[in-house]
Amino acid sequence: MIDVAARVHLLLRAGGHTLASAESLTGGRLAVKLTETPGASETFLGGVVTYATELKHHLLEVPQELIDEHGVVSPECARAMAAGVRKLTGATYGVSTTGVAGPGEQEGKEAGTVFVGFSGPGLLEAVELALGGDRVTVQDLTVQEALHKLDDMLRTEESAIG
Repeated sequence: MIDVAARVHLLLRAGGHTLASAESLTGGRLAVKLTETPGASETFLGGVVTYATELKHHLLEVPQELIDEHGVVSPECARAMAAGVRKLTGATYGVSTTGVAGPGEQEGKEAGTVFVGFSGPGLLEAVELALGGDRVTVQDLTVQEALHKLDDMLRTEESAIG
């Protein structure tokens, strides 16, 4: 059975699309998973790890007003990060991860509060995840959830077009 990252690449390739990632709490784990698939360079342009808030603002152009009003652990920030990495790389789609891996709270949000953002043609959304476990578990589950949501999103797009 084909793994979800490989399916994402197949769907991207079939549509002539590319993908880029902007990661915070996952620290590059999503990019690692995306590059494990042979031929990934055909569809995955690259990614940025913007762990620091300043990098979200400067590299991904997340507006400072958005950060001040909503914080970096928010659906607004996840959407802005996904749009920012898409603009930065020229990818068809951008995916982002932001949240609290733990063990403590951040911005008044509990460990396991995660937002995954998606940007693409006619698409700008974020999903909220409430995950349990230690830091590594939260990070790994975030990667899996992001890949499954990408897979669903790309399958839906292909069905709508095809």
